[in-house]
Amino acid sequence: MFNDVGPLELVTLIVLAVLVFGPDKLPKVIQDVTRTIRKIREFSESAKNDIREELGPEFKDFEFEDLNPKTFIRKQLDNEDLGLKEIRNGFDLKKEMAEVTDAVHSRDSDTTSSSSSSSSGSSGGRVDMTKKPETTDRDDRPPFDADAT
Repeated sequence: MFNDVGPLELVTLIVLAVLVFGPDKLPKVIQDVTRTIRKIREFSESAKNDIREELGPEFKDFEFEDLNPKTFIRKQLDNEDLGLKEIRNGFDLKKEMAEVTDAVHSRDSDTTSSSSSSSSGSSGGRVDMTKKPETTDRDDRPPFDADAT
């Protein structure tokens, strides 16, 4: 419950509680607080059990933590039936980024040069991103837009 409270903060809270409530009333206040927390936990557990009973036997393995979107997605991604771990492990992000960088800078990497040489003249699925001037015939005039001039 208090996972992020350090020892100095805990000592500060105890000293503050002793100063506010006094040493003679502090044990009764602690008992009242623990009793209230216990009642709240019992109430929430009984509410969870009531909801599970109302949902029926097909939802007997239903967990309320699954209603948190992060938990739900994490649970679905860890599911072995989908094979997502194999797909995730099959990606080599550094290699993919290197290939993209080489394509942008118009350099041939080892894998693309071997695949393009085996394709003998075809682009082999590789996109040429270099700018080349278009050759136009002397007779073809660019379109004239009277509104633009």
